[in-house]
Order: sequence, then structure tokens, then C-alpha cells
Amino acid sequence: MKYMMPTVFIVDDDPAVRDSLALLIMAQGMRTVTFASAMEFLENYTEGEIGCMVLDIRMPQITGLALQEKLVERGITIPIVFITGHGDIEQCRRAFQSGAIDFLTKPIDQNRLIDSLRKGIRMSIHQQQEEETQEVMQLLDRISGREREVLELVADGLSSKEIARQLDLSPRTIEVHRANLFSKLGVDSLADLIRFYLKALEATGKKRSDESFLNETTARQ
Repeated sequence: MKYMMPTVFIVDDDPAVRDSLALLIMAQGMRTVTFASAMEFLENYTEGEIGCMVLDIRMPQITGLALQEKLVERGITIPIVFITGHGDIEQCRRAFQSGAIDFLTKPIDQNRLIDSLRKGIRMSIHQQQEEETQEVMQLLDRISGREREVLELVADGLSSKEIARQLDLSPRTIEVHRANLFSKLGVDSLADLIRFYLKALEATGKKRSDESFLNETTARQ
């Protein structure tokens, strides 16, 4: 299941620890989902979630460090805050080398934990924004310069006949360009097409009045 709001995933084999951490974190207004094992997390986590993880180092079957390594192998970069009652320098070093944002020993410093989780959520949001921008730019590269012109005029609310007159083309040609836009951009409705256009403006740092949106080096005639 993919959650719409940022989520803190708590992975710890001790139910008392899971419950106490969940209560603490929810009291700060953050959503939590708990897992009793690394395997349970792997079976239920949906890639692309916004959020971060509180992960116990020592767990049966798959340890916290082993779960972190599996996530790295899969290209999943969820921010992780490790917790442990038996931490050592080597474990701490391995965790940070693989991208952990904090390493806390029990009893947990609650203020530090909350600060680290908020930092992790900010990182996750920023990462998703970067991924979305990259995806938009890749999709933009698929469409021609003429298709960009049609996209912009469609977003302005013009009909195919009106666009045809403005570009001195036939309505049939405009319909072909529109169909190509739907196909190349992977959208199913006019609303989705306009939504993509707005994202493209944001991704390229352009305003509606900027002709440079139509003249990016990636555009092809």
C-alpha cells in the first residue's frame, strides 16, 4: 500500500519498543506503520513512499544492517535512523557508510530521534521532487518542437480547430499531434495532459510567457 502522506516505518522485533516509538512519533503529528521483522517490511513496502525508517540493528533472520544493504541493492534510498541497545563503532561506521542519517543507542534521546525523523522526511520529499523533475524532463525529450507548441496551446484551452488556424495546419494534423502527446507522455485525459504541462513549466523553471519552453535543446522538430 502506498501512503499519501509522509510515513515513519518502524522495524523492530520487540513489540513494546514498536508501540512506544509509534506513540512518541504519532504524538508529533507523524504517521507511523510498524513491522515486526525486516522480511515483513520488504513484503509490504511500496517503492517511492515519502518517509523514513526507524530500524533496529539486532533482529532475527535479517538484521537491520542486512536490511539496509538489501535496500541499497534494490536502489531504495529511504532515510534510516538506526536504534540499538548494543551498538559498536563498526556497526555505526557500516550504517553511515550505507547512508544512515543517525545512529541512536537505547535509551533513545527522544528529541534527537524526532529531529532526525523530520530531517529524513525532508530528505525524502526533496528526493521525490528530484525524481519527478527528472521523469518530466525525460518525457519532454520524447516530444517534438511542434508537439510542444500544440501542448502549450491545448493548455491555453484552444480547440484543435483554433490551434490549426494559429499554426496554419489542418485540424487533422493537430489531432495527430494531440494523439502523439497522449501516447508519448503516457496520459489518459486532457486534465492529465495539462497537469503534465504545469509540471514541465516547473521542472524547466519557465513561465507560461517564456518562448524558451518551446525552444529547449531537447526539442525536435
